[in-house]
Amino acid sequence: MAPGSRPWGALLLLPLLLPAACGAGGGCGVEGGRLEPFDALYASGVEAYYGGDFAGAARCLERALRSRRELRAARLRCRRRCRGQVRLAAAGPGAGGDLPFFGSVLRRAGCVRRCEEPRLGAASRHRAAEEVRADFQRRVPYSYLQRAYIQLNKLEEAANAAHTFFMANPEHMEIQQDIENYKTIAGKVSLIDREAKQHMEDYSAGVRHYDKEEYKLAIDFLERALKGYYSEDEDCQIMCEGPQRFEEHEYLDYKAGLYEAIADHYMQVLACKHDCVRELATRSGRISPIENFLPLHYDYLQFAYYRVGDYVKALECAKSYLLFHPDDEDVLENAGYYEGLLEGTMDPDTIKPRKEARTLLRRHKLESHLLQVAAAGLGYTYTEPNYWNRYGARQDEHSVPSSISSEPEDGPRLSLAKKPMPKPNRELKEGGPLLYSDVKFVYNSQQLNGTQRVLLDNVISEEQCRELHRVASGIMLAGDGYRGKTSPHTPNERFEGATVLKALKYGYEGRVPLKSARLFYDISEKARRIVESYFMLNSTLYFSYTHLVCRTALSGQQERRNDLSHPIHADNCLLDPEANECWKEPPAYTFRDYSALLYMNADFEGGEFIFTEMDAKTVTASIKPKCGRMISFSSGGENPHGVKAVTKGQRCAVALWFTLDPLYRELERIQADEVIAMLDQEHLGPSEMNINPKDEL
Repeated sequence: MAPGSRPWGALLLLPLLLPAACGAGGGCGVEGGRLEPFDALYASGVEAYYGGDFAGAARCLERALRSRRELRAARLRCRRRCRGQVRLAAAGPGAGGDLPFFGSVLRRAGCVRRCEEPRLGAASRHRAAEEVRADFQRRVPYSYLQRAYIQLNKLEEAANAAHTFFMANPEHMEIQQDIENYKTIAGKVSLIDREAKQHMEDYSAGVRHYDKEEYKLAIDFLERALKGYYSEDEDCQIMCEGPQRFEEHEYLDYKAGLYEAIADHYMQVLACKHDCVRELATRSGRISPIENFLPLHYDYLQFAYYRVGDYVKALECAKSYLLFHPDDEDVLENAGYYEGLLEGTMDPDTIKPRKEARTLLRRHKLESHLLQVAAAGLGYTYTEPNYWNRYGARQDEHSVPSSISSEPEDGPRLSLAKKPMPKPNRELKEGGPLLYSDVKFVYNSQQLNGTQRVLLDNVISEEQCRELHRVASGIMLAGDGYRGKTSPHTPNERFEGATVLKALKYGYEGRVPLKSARLFYDISEKARRIVESYFMLNSTLYFSYTHLVCRTALSGQQERRNDLSHPIHADNCLLDPEANECWKEPPAYTFRDYSALLYMNADFEGGEFIFTEMDAKTVTASIKPKCGRMISFSSGGENPHGVKAVTKGQRCAVALWFTLDPLYRELERIQADEVIAMLDQEHLGPSEMNINPKDEL
């Protein structure tokens, strides 16, 4: 959520449900004693912001952020202390043999509670709503903080808050512009990410020094990153021992035996611990981790140590990397080379992989085994992710070739290739016939600075736009197509939509003119034919989803907007701008192959469609909607796109997604075909465009 609209209802109710965290006017109470719940402080800060008390807002929001950090620190401290004070006893044989184990569990639970309560109070005080936790995960408090600090003329604090928010929300190009303004006005060059993970900062610094061939500095930072990683891994393991969500049943209704209940909770704790590998490799606010993150530390280090002449450490790190990827030919060759360099001075077999790497990998394999045993025996659904994906490789092409050229041919070899962007498993073509004489070609991929893109005009006429708009006003529902959310992408606009099947049903029932309802069906089929023909596809293009959608600017919420109407994204993969990747995995609609947007009007402000680079920042093309204009493109990571804020009026379009896989055909479209066939049989009139609804079958 960005400033400019009231937050959701749960946040507004918090001040009524919890003890007051901030006084009248947003002034925060005196600190000390028991820790105030961060969600109550957050709610008070937001209320102060909208009440115009920017000093109170900044004070409460800063305390909310600090309270959340202190909550985690207190829980870590107590759980770590009680781990040391109360060891879990082994169960013995026979009747009562389990009593020592369960007795130690009870003592540890009591230890944790006695430790936490003086500072935290009852555990229920700190159970924030899921929406609040999501806001903190997405760093929304920093968006409010930035605006509050601007009003207080604290530009340095505003710049750091904006930067912190932007690192988790790179689609907010307006925030990026704000940051550039701060640099100009305040002379602020060095920005601070206040939520940065230190082990990841050290890793990034190490890689930068490595790329510059500053190997001693690279070693310092990468070793520090490893130390931080293993420390954070221990913390992550401990934090997983808190409450877990029962995914397959509601906790209060769960009636299971002793061991089933223990197994259910423990397997969720174990899954959380097992996923710490992913958590520690994921940048804040991102979805997907850096591939092969932990092994890459050792990969960089093995070559860096070689370059500074420390062959023992080089071999140690190479062997550590091979724990994760024992068949990596390049590193195997490097290890053999280092062993040759050490012959005559020491026995290379005495050099072992690092203990912490062996310990983590041994534990990780045991966790995986237990999770799979549970899945097989207890009815859990579990799929082991590929945590050590070898596609994540050193990006050495800028620095290593010059280094290798000065080495003997039998020196260490390094894999120089970056992971290629996923390409469609088909030949990419464009420029096929547009099929309809009135359709006007405007720009191709090259002119739109991208791949598999086309811009067309006159796909439908002005009269058809007006008629379609009249249909829209009669059939659209707020939140349709967005799981009922009226503002799914931005709180500053209202979204309404309708499907083809709904339009035809309303037409058949006489609630809208049948001719107008059928127009929606016909023009979407016309668009499908054009896309299939222009991109010269060798197989049938099927509808995946068809949606008539209007987005309306909400009055009183447009001043100083810093968000987009639709954030930068790709249609069949999860865009990760920081990693320069687009992950083709759920919840993305991975089966979508082509997309199209057919615009219905131009009488609004803002709302330009934009293509960007993979960084979600650099705009490569901007398109102003108007009646009859259609933009179409392939749906993958090669075409990140979004919509600029609609700041006045209503923007309407027919959104179309297509697939080449008939298994993912739109069910409602198939039903719509049947309605059309039924209408034709009843002699209610053929389509004006003479389109056979079965052509796509």
